[in-house]
Amino acid sequence: MSERTERWSRATVYPDMWADPGDDPRHRDESSPDGELATLLDFLTGYRLTLRMKCEGLDPEQLARRSVPPSTMSLLGLLRHLAEVERDWRNWITTDGDPLPKLYGARDSDFLGAVPEQAVVDAAYADLEREQAAADAALAAYADLGERVGKDAIAVRELMVHRIVEYARHCGHADLLRECVDGRVGQ
Repeated sequence: MSERTERWSRATVYPDMWADPGDDPRHRDESSPDGELATLLDFLTGYRLTLRMKCEGLDPEQLARRSVPPSTMSLLGLLRHLAEVERDWRNWITTDGDPLPKLYGARDSDFLGAVPEQAVVDAAYADLEREQAAADAALAAYADLGERVGKDAIAVRELMVHRIVEYARHCGHADLLRECVDGRVGQ
């Protein structure tokens, strides 16, 4: 019989939370943002921070652990996957030239290449930061959220919502993956 990891949280004010309100970097300012773009960016930033929070404090082996066999998904794989997705979103926007190449190669390489090595972890964080900044900069060029961009003429608003949904979905996966790794729970 295998040992089960005990569920736990660092939060003390609300024990079902990931962190106490005063320690949660997602809630520095209690006021809600003004305007549609600011709201979309606030949600995107919150989910990006949530993913990072779910990965913090783990070593390369824990980050690369595939906690729900036979799935290839791991926290490290999610970091790599979202870097790849950010790059894909930039490709949706552009109409000139060839699309940017895949970061990690063929389909599922983002997850399959998520091996427990510090260099792979460091590269995944660097890739994610770089690709997020590049996608953010590309989208910042469009002030009108209704403007249609890229060869598929997708509205900037739709692309922003799609980005939020992608991170939200994977934050749900990260919740379960982290709980399997060390038992830590919370939003």
